[in-house]
Amino acid sequence: MGIPCDDIVLVQLGSTPTEPSVVTVNCPDKNGLGCDLCRIILEFGLFIVRGDFSTDGRWCYIVLWVVPDASSDKVDWESLKNRLLSVCPSILVPYYFNQPSSNSSKPSLYLLKYCCVDRKGLLHDATKVLTELEFTIQRVKVMTTPDGRVLDLFFITDGLELLHTKQRREETCEHMIAVLGEYSISCEIQLAGPEYESLQAFTSLPPAVAEELFGSELPDKEDFSRVLSTEVTQNKASITVDNLLSPAHTLLQIKCADQKGLFYDILRTSKDLNIQIAYGRISSSVKGYRNMDLFIRQTDGKKVVDPKQQTALCFHLKEEMLHPLRVMVTNRGPDTELLVANPVELCGKGRPRVFYDVTLALKALGICIFSVRIHDLIYVLAYAVLLPNFFCDSAVLSLVYRLKLEGIPLPTDSGKFTGSFWMKV
Repeated sequence: MGIPCDDIVLVQLGSTPTEPSVVTVNCPDKNGLGCDLCRIILEFGLFIVRGDFSTDGRWCYIVLWVVPDASSDKVDWESLKNRLLSVCPSILVPYYFNQPSSNSSKPSLYLLKYCCVDRKGLLHDATKVLTELEFTIQRVKVMTTPDGRVLDLFFITDGLELLHTKQRREETCEHMIAVLGEYSISCEIQLAGPEYESLQAFTSLPPAVAEELFGSELPDKEDFSRVLSTEVTQNKASITVDNLLSPAHTLLQIKCADQKGLFYDILRTSKDLNIQIAYGRISSSVKGYRNMDLFIRQTDGKKVVDPKQQTALCFHLKEEMLHPLRVMVTNRGPDTELLVANPVELCGKGRPRVFYDVTLALKALGICIFSVRIHDLIYVLAYAVLLPNFFCDSAVLSLVYRLKLEGIPLPTDSGKFTGSFWMKV
């Protein structure tokens, strides 16, 4: 008959605002479960400060210590618990929870049209409302009129899968208008139609831009690096592979700079490479660095002993630890374009809250956004944000630091920008 939902996912809130809350998951295992759980935690604006997990391939036990991100005003812990429960194997709770099947079709796509008087920070404020209501933004189109009004088109999917109901649509619009206040003019939600298809037709990055954004050869910017090195220490990642300690598993000992979504990036990479983690421990951050011990094996149950496989695994993990996002600032004639690209899981899901963090950084700097494009590439989601022209070193540097505050990694001080972040100036 299964076991009660309350025994599958437990959330113990910290006794003080600064004390971590503890999320415990105790359920049968499935491929990529840890990645799915960490993704949801990241969606809710939570940061994993410590963790332990183990599995025998059939049953797993996961404990994560989490704290809210500085930009998150509140956390709906009950909703978080339900979302975590929804990705646990459904065989557990047939009589207790009506959860969606992992093999269900893609969620329905809806169009939210929001019209208002334009102001700085508007796009982030609208994004924040939708994020808090558990919507995922798939596409955005921003249109500004000469009379100072703006029409924002958000193509969204609903994490709660309730947007087909009149109550959910009305509550969403009421919340948007209530939060954004006197600037609001109208808000309506409908199923996406031809508007989405026409928007998709213009989502390919120009080949030259894509090559520069994802190419391995990066431009030398020593002047910028020297300025940045006053704040940025060496952002290196080290991985030690040990096949002697355990008779059944390969041990990965990882040390790297701490950053938002780090554990999600590691689990996502492992999942996409068909690597199973039998036991893992994430230590608390010390002086900005984090240590992890991961006991892994391949899907056939064997250790990773082939040197070529070890090299490939370490390469991919370091790529994600050093630069999970690719960021580029370019001059587009009279305007400035900010490009931010993030990896996409093989299942098609992009990294959570990237658009939220970017719009928050721009709002904090008082930078207006003229337009937004979201590009679907193979295994990558790219956001192109058109900004006023501010192409001077100090302005770009301010943008760099603000993006860092919102969790987007900075380059190292090695004399040139890493693959995760560089400027074209």
